[in-house]
Amino acid sequence: MKRNILLPDTHPLTWRNRKDKKPVWIDEYRNKNGYVSLEKIFYENFSPEYIINLIKNSGLKGRGGAGFLTGLKWSLLNNVNDDKQRYLICNADEMEPGTYKDRFLMERIPHLLIEGIIISAFALQVSIAYIFLRGEYFKSENFLNRSITEAYENNYLGKNILNSNFTLNLYVHSGAGRYICGEETALINSLEGNRPNPRLKPPFPASIGLWGQPTCVNNVETLCNIPAIILYGNDWYNNLSDGENSAGTKLMGFSGQVNNPGIWELPFGITARELLEDYAQGMRKGFILKSWQPGGASTDFLLEKHLDVKMDFDSIKKIGSRLGTALCMAVDSNINMVALVLNIEEFFSRESCGLCTPCRSGLPWIVNILKNIYKQNGKLKDIQYLEDLCITLGPGKTVCALAPGAIEPLQSALKYFRHEFEQLIQNK
Repeated sequence: MKRNILLPDTHPLTWRNRKDKKPVWIDEYRNKNGYVSLEKIFYENFSPEYIINLIKNSGLKGRGGAGFLTGLKWSLLNNVNDDKQRYLICNADEMEPGTYKDRFLMERIPHLLIEGIIISAFALQVSIAYIFLRGEYFKSENFLNRSITEAYENNYLGKNILNSNFTLNLYVHSGAGRYICGEETALINSLEGNRPNPRLKPPFPASIGLWGQPTCVNNVETLCNIPAIILYGNDWYNNLSDGENSAGTKLMGFSGQVNNPGIWELPFGITARELLEDYAQGMRKGFILKSWQPGGASTDFLLEKHLDVKMDFDSIKKIGSRLGTALCMAVDSNINMVALVLNIEEFFSRESCGLCTPCRSGLPWIVNILKNIYKQNGKLKDIQYLEDLCITLGPGKTVCALAPGAIEPLQSALKYFRHEFEQLIQNK
């Protein structure tokens, strides 16, 4: 059943949004419980350790796609030398094809992100924070800069925030526009002015990050969850969800040939079928669902029979894909899977930083093989080559997760739609 009423205790990310789709500036934000959580941590003398434990016990997982426990990630930074300068970076380099959830938050309710950053910075004892923004998000940049100025004017940023001893300066850094910058260490290199290549880990950014100092990198949507958890507590946050080992709500959506493409805040545990039929209102007339991706171009294709799966990290993993960004793409029966996968692999091949050989050489090789198959110049052994490359570029074979993510749509297309590859080869 579609959830129509947006309330603070059921839709913590979106209940403040305006119906006219204009941004919520600081006066309206404050009238809607804005910065109440920030005031609470200072007026009630929350310690950084208490906040970290609160977030850890809430079960909040990173919303960038990996799903790592946020509180655990914070605790890693909390164990380093207290004398070092620390940094917090908000990863707003949203370049996953088909994904627009972070832009939605930054352009509708920018102060929610800023409040989340301030609280997180206090918990991590950070005095300098950055928002690393996708270069093409010009409107987001303007809205964020205006909101940051408003926050400084109201003593939510700067020196002695709300008459406390805590000081934080926040800056927006607009990137040059590369998919690889979504990987946290490549993002750090780019922010330093270097080539955006991922770093070998360990050491992890929690010990050696931005300019060699302890650094925490969190996604936009992740940070936007922090104020509500502070205000309502971790038990409330856990009870929001029906998902398996997934707490809270998530921005989810559907794109493609559906009647109502869009994005909605929903609890983990909702089924993909409910998301497609109740919110996206099903496939458009004349279009039949052939396949779907649960969370961006770097997730495995699934079939119509998988729609009854719960939208949470563990449930999607069990059926052979990843939740990713939870913004689904519907593939209709008019689309040739070889052509679609070719389009996806061309993107990932172009966005590879070229640091490691499997990704640098393997992705262009995949593209060339797919081009030959699509042009009906392929051979049956090409399918075996593609399957071998899916192993060569798989997890643990490359420096970062770009190549393993790139082969997920390919390996699932070969699994479910192998006959389409064979038909193009055999019907020359």
